[in-house]
Amino acid sequence: MADPKGFLTTGREVAKTRPAAERVKDWNEVYVPGSLLPIISKQAGRCMDCGIPFCHNGCPLGNLIPEWNDYAYREDWQQASERLHATNNFPEFTGRLCPAPCESACVLGINQPAVTIKNVEVSIIDKAWDSGDVTPQPPERLSGKTVAVIGSGPAGLAAAQQLTRAGHTVAVYERADRIGGLLRYGIPEFKMEKVHINRRIEQMRAEGTKFRTEVEIGRDIDAAKLRRRYDAVVIAAGATVSRDLPVPGRELNGIHFAMEYLPLANKVQEGDFVAPPITAEGKHVVVIGGGDTGADCVGTAHRQGAASVTQLEIMPRPGEERPTGQPWPTFPMLYKVTSAHEEGGERVYSVSTTHFEGDEDGNVQFLHLVEVEFVDGKLTQKPGTERKIPAQLVTLAMGFTGTDQANGLVQQFGLELDARGNVARDADFATNVDGVYVAGDAGRGQSLIVWAIAEGRSAARGVDRFLTGRSELPAPIRPTDRALTV
Repeated sequence: MADPKGFLTTGREVAKTRPAAERVKDWNEVYVPGSLLPIISKQAGRCMDCGIPFCHNGCPLGNLIPEWNDYAYREDWQQASERLHATNNFPEFTGRLCPAPCESACVLGINQPAVTIKNVEVSIIDKAWDSGDVTPQPPERLSGKTVAVIGSGPAGLAAAQQLTRAGHTVAVYERADRIGGLLRYGIPEFKMEKVHINRRIEQMRAEGTKFRTEVEIGRDIDAAKLRRRYDAVVIAAGATVSRDLPVPGRELNGIHFAMEYLPLANKVQEGDFVAPPITAEGKHVVVIGGGDTGADCVGTAHRQGAASVTQLEIMPRPGEERPTGQPWPTFPMLYKVTSAHEEGGERVYSVSTTHFEGDEDGNVQFLHLVEVEFVDGKLTQKPGTERKIPAQLVTLAMGFTGTDQANGLVQQFGLELDARGNVARDADFATNVDGVYVAGDAGRGQSLIVWAIAEGRSAARGVDRFLTGRSELPAPIRPTDRALTV
């Protein structure tokens, strides 16, 4: 155990953010550099080393949280990093981007603020990089087997790294011009600077993983031919089909999916554009969708100099305390204020968009909405609550409906889909096509980064066993596992 009295003597402290007025002027991460170092050891000491560590179950990766908390408390950063990497290929991603279901499952959280698990995690991995403890781990020998991984998001990268380290020759195919999937072009720079992706990619290259960018399987390479070329294939193409809003005026200029808007802002930071082709500068911006992607649009609009930013959500405003139907240790739906919301803008709940209004040139100018409420379990419009708000740029951030089928990948492989439109798989993450596996959002549907990494690791074990008849890779989760996050 770290500090036997830590949870009694030390209060919860989290990473400090830079002043909002300062950080909206740049694209750097919002946190004060180095603010965790003076406090993180004591924060790790709040961990109680519970007899039954529910945080393990709250985390889809099964992270060994009490173990690396103990090492962090003792400032044995090398051992802390080793324990952290035992279950998680990319803790610098999860430590910045995960909503931390582990903290919701923390036993201390029953009647006190939970341990700052996420902050401890990111501190350990940042120290490891700074100390040179993160090094390539190439395999001792090669198996002679080849694997293609389709998609370079967290699921694809995790699967590729595990399979490379198992001795297989792995090539990752990515249809974008850079590796990283939504980590690269969906997550704004102020949430995670891309240096964290870049150095992981270099580590993987040094281990032997090959990367092929600007290659879309199904269009540039026939999926069936790819299957014949490789001994196994892992599909980690994500659930990239955005949910649309089919209301009158949807065709007006200035209405875009979030994943049309956000990547262009990231491309500016990569040096591809001087200014983004779609910008919020000087415009009244409306973001439809109250989730994390919507918050990313809000923060991006602030940095581009929007005249105003309004975020709409059809559901009621969540409470600030656990709902009775979501008791500890489940992951509750709570009202949260992200760094983007701290920077300004208005959040409007329980409203539905009825139509858009444009000018004579076909550009959106107003969004018409109406308040809604639940009546007999159904969302119903409230008469007399209709109004319109200025909207010169609208981003649709209402989630995703499944993996892309327009490129022919699903049809060319002959893959079966489940009832929700995701690629169907068995307990080993294998599809109905021999030697073809699926991991992450393509098989699970839209989910968390921790689930993507966990599924990538698990699919890698299934592939390794398919290729060799056995596997020494970590035991997998099951595709039906939900841990404590629902």
